[in-house]
Amino acid sequence: MPIRTYRDLEVFQEAYSAALKVSRLTKSFPQFEQLEIGRQLRKAVRSVPANIVEGWAKRASASEFKRYLQVAIGSCAETRMWLEMSKDEGYLCEKDYAELNLLYERIGARLARLWKQWTSYPR
Repeated sequence: MPIRTYRDLEVFQEAYSAALKVSRLTKSFPQFEQLEIGRQLRKAVRSVPANIVEGWAKRASASEFKRYLQVAIGSCAETRMWLEMSKDEGYLCEKDYAELNLLYERIGARLARLWKQWTSYPR
């Protein structure tokens, strides 16, 4: 299937779906943590698909496209740290943490591949 929009990128689809999952999960955090760790976690997970979209819109410029992908990669790493902290604080069970950590590791790796292969996408 040809890639015509950012929605056609599997990494965007996965990042968007994961962001929704994490956002919903943070609603089970204690009220005071929804405004602390929960807010930071939601901000990080939403940054991943948002930066893919913004980079895609600027893909005519290689440096701009790659810059936004780097920000998305950084947001994946930040997400993993907030997930770990949420687990260690007792707000995420080990199973949810392991699943989400692996998911964001995979999203980060896919973004890194996209960063390297950006020239194969239409501009």
